[in-house]
Amino acid sequence: MHLRAPAILCASRAHGETAAVIRMLTADHGLIAAYCAGARGRRLRPVVIPGNLLDVEISGRSASQLPFAKVELVESRGPWLGEPLASAAIAWSCALTATVLPEGHPYPALYQALGGLLAAICHAPSARGWSRALAAYEALLLRELGYGGRALAGGGGDPGDDWEAILDRLQLLGNLLETRLFEERGLAGRGGDVMAARSILIDRLKRIAGPE
Repeated sequence: MHLRAPAILCASRAHGETAAVIRMLTADHGLIAAYCAGARGRRLRPVVIPGNLLDVEISGRSASQLPFAKVELVESRGPWLGEPLASAAIAWSCALTATVLPEGHPYPALYQALGGLLAAICHAPSARGWSRALAAYEALLLRELGYGGRALAGGGGDPGDDWEAILDRLQLLGNLLETRLFEERGLAGRGGDVMAARSILIDRLKRIAGPE
């Protein structure tokens, strides 16, 4: 296995003293897990942050072994991690992606949508702008994994929706994510911490008044 591609870093788990196992979403190869030497060292620590856009070179000797990854930063989400709403949204969207997508299955639409969502979180003038993008991403993810239906029609909702309608849409999608992606697929054991990240985000969104 040898490939080089842009990737969105979705998760990083410590391995040994300075390394990490990272999970990245690519357009053509889907979700990929790889060993990244020095990921927790001084040089790579600001690079290996969920939400960052990376240029990744991945190599492995066999399909049965975890491949190795060399990473270079393309775009950082670090400046927004000090903002409570933005950091919670980045953490949730990346954790959801890393947890529920099967490895090695390309989802180009999800790759593009996640990149667009992260950009909106960091650059939209208000939470209303990216909250609708978040709902659209969650709806798309459910559809891409085979969970369609009337409840997912309209993606992120109508552009004219008021703040309460957006929050109601997110509540509906949260229920669908928990039941269909975690409970029905036997991922309930992993879903607790991931859905807890979403609860933090939704609580923070509820504390703000509807943007004008």
